[in-house]
Amino acid sequence: MSQPLSSKPNTTIFGSVPPHWTLLFLLFLCTLGFYTLHLPISAAAFSNVRNALRIHKIYLSFANNSTVSAYLRALTLHPHLAGTQPALQTARYVQSHFADLGLRTHTVEYRALLSYPLHASLSAHFSDGSARELPLVEPGGAGEEVVRPYHAYSPSGAVAGAQAVYVNMGREEDYLALRRAGVDVKGCVAMVRRGEESRGGVVARAAREGAVAVLMYTEGERVSGVERGTVMKGLGDPLTPGWGGVEGGEALNLEDSQIFDRFPKIPSMPISPEVAYSILRSLGGPQMSRHWWSDALGLKPIGVGPGPTVLNFTYQGEKKIATIHNVFAVIRGSKEPDRFVLLGNHRDAWTYGAVDPNSGTAVLLDIARRYALMMRQGWQPRRTIVLCSWDAEEFGMIGSTEWVEQNLLNLGSKVVAYLNVDCAVQGPGFFVGATPQLDNLLIEVAKKVKDPDSVGMTIYDNWMITNKVINIQRLSGVDSDFAPFLQHAGIPSVDLYYGRDFPVYHTAFDSYNWMTNYGDPLFQRHVAVAGVWGLLALHLADDAILPFNYVSYAEQLRNYTNHLHTLVKGNVYLDPITASIQEFASAAEEAEEEAMKLREEESNSEFLVLKKRTLNDRLMLAERSFLDADGLQGRPWFKHLVYGPPGDSESKLVFFPGIADAISASTRMKRKEGEAAIQHEIWRVARAIERASSALRGGIFTEKWS
Repeated sequence: MSQPLSSKPNTTIFGSVPPHWTLLFLLFLCTLGFYTLHLPISAAAFSNVRNALRIHKIYLSFANNSTVSAYLRALTLHPHLAGTQPALQTARYVQSHFADLGLRTHTVEYRALLSYPLHASLSAHFSDGSARELPLVEPGGAGEEVVRPYHAYSPSGAVAGAQAVYVNMGREEDYLALRRAGVDVKGCVAMVRRGEESRGGVVARAAREGAVAVLMYTEGERVSGVERGTVMKGLGDPLTPGWGGVEGGEALNLEDSQIFDRFPKIPSMPISPEVAYSILRSLGGPQMSRHWWSDALGLKPIGVGPGPTVLNFTYQGEKKIATIHNVFAVIRGSKEPDRFVLLGNHRDAWTYGAVDPNSGTAVLLDIARRYALMMRQGWQPRRTIVLCSWDAEEFGMIGSTEWVEQNLLNLGSKVVAYLNVDCAVQGPGFFVGATPQLDNLLIEVAKKVKDPDSVGMTIYDNWMITNKVINIQRLSGVDSDFAPFLQHAGIPSVDLYYGRDFPVYHTAFDSYNWMTNYGDPLFQRHVAVAGVWGLLALHLADDAILPFNYVSYAEQLRNYTNHLHTLVKGNVYLDPITASIQEFASAAEEAEEEAMKLREEESNSEFLVLKKRTLNDRLMLAERSFLDADGLQGRPWFKHLVYGPPGDSESKLVFFPGIADAISASTRMKRKEGEAAIQHEIWRVARAIERASSALRGGIFTEKWS
């Protein structure tokens, strides 16, 4: 019981001494505080759980906005498209930075098939007899060193005298609406407004509908430039599907059917909103509903074609083998050097890449700087930390995928977690995606990092005020380099970023100037991302018991199953999943209870160390249990049965991708066949959840292993 506050006037140690002694004493306290934070600390103290808060404060105290700004400025002096000489120079800059800090570095090279533009032209012939060459360069004139706008892996082709037709976002529902309106797109050039679906998926559907080419534009209130991107299906080097593309290793022939199926059948090209508008406003034909037209271009509902405007379009590109470079820095663990925590960001960019991806690269370099300072003061992580700088992400997560495929067995048995940052800062608002066992850790870390946009608040405080709830997204998409780690290797993963969208995405205007004028002028958001990213890694690398909580995972699985109940019909039942989740929840609660008890144990006996190690392995490997060796039907590379992209891009399910695929496919089957296909996928998921329960318990039988 605390003592009651005295109502008497306060008597302090400053009240009876001369003022200059008071000043000296204050200086002494300030000096003591500084050295408490910054003087070397013994390795034993650093490994002690009671000093974890102190370690984290030291890490946060090393923040420096101007340093991050300098890193970003250096990274964005030149465009650095993967496979080019400037990209190699950027790789060397990152490697030199790591080495200069005294970190052990590695560079791993792969030979991969990349794609570049050679020539493109577009002209329009209007109904009044006029004709015009339409520019395919960016408004404002990007420098010659910037690659012209194009779609990587688009086939070369020429279209002459084809009518233009507007297909909105190119979704299945858009083509259905066009058919109802009597619009036939066969033999036409499809004009597409960029939506949420992948570029490659949109182009593939246009080809199935009979279009001969696709022109795609991105709109928005402040959109500048032309959005580049890839249209290849799948992840990784197309010539080495499932294995790393090392020098002298096996590679498929470009004419192989596996390769051919990954590329679109018709040419496509990104164009500016201005060029799109000049074509769209000239179309006749029926009008569609108001939501097909955006206020961003000032378009009122008009005809969608086909024609009368006709287009001549030519694109010539080349696919060639190029060398890409992944760069790593390794901080060896003191007690568990064979357990790894990975922090990853891709380095390559379509143009200058100030937002995408080098805002993340600059933060990664700053984390390396902070860790190096801590190492000089005696800190060494319990587990090994690896900083990963990927190449060729923009072409389809090639650098990270090749490395995962090459090292799949070691990664699966030794990696604790993968922490990804792509675009660290796009604008305001903190967003995070993760596998559910990391939810609690993310919340705790968010409580320790200052919010960059609200004085006196943490990220967690602002999160709650803005959203009322903690909204952690899941990682079913193939948006960035977390995909091969989670969806192929089953490694718990996180993805962090500030801001949801930005108007210079994949354009020549994604520059340092844009960042300093609009994205993050004071680099406070960059510092916030460094705080969260670095602290997450410190917890995962230093905590004696891994901070995984599978109770959150069980609750998430229950929510998914409740949602499934609203979708499945007929003779399809969810009992197998429901029962497996109930068992998984029990295993999760047992593991959490065991973790709490072991955290309270401070003995360093060999037996206790072994018990902690055994529990950590169970926590680490449970996520792998959601993998299925056969993968998803028709897409065997994707192994995860809880998180992965659905085969039908218009599916509303962002979980259980195998079940989502079966539900979509069932609409094209006889009723009994469709129900059987869905039920089979339900059983597959149920078995995966059962495997996860066994992994958490650590035994090969149903009872808990002890």
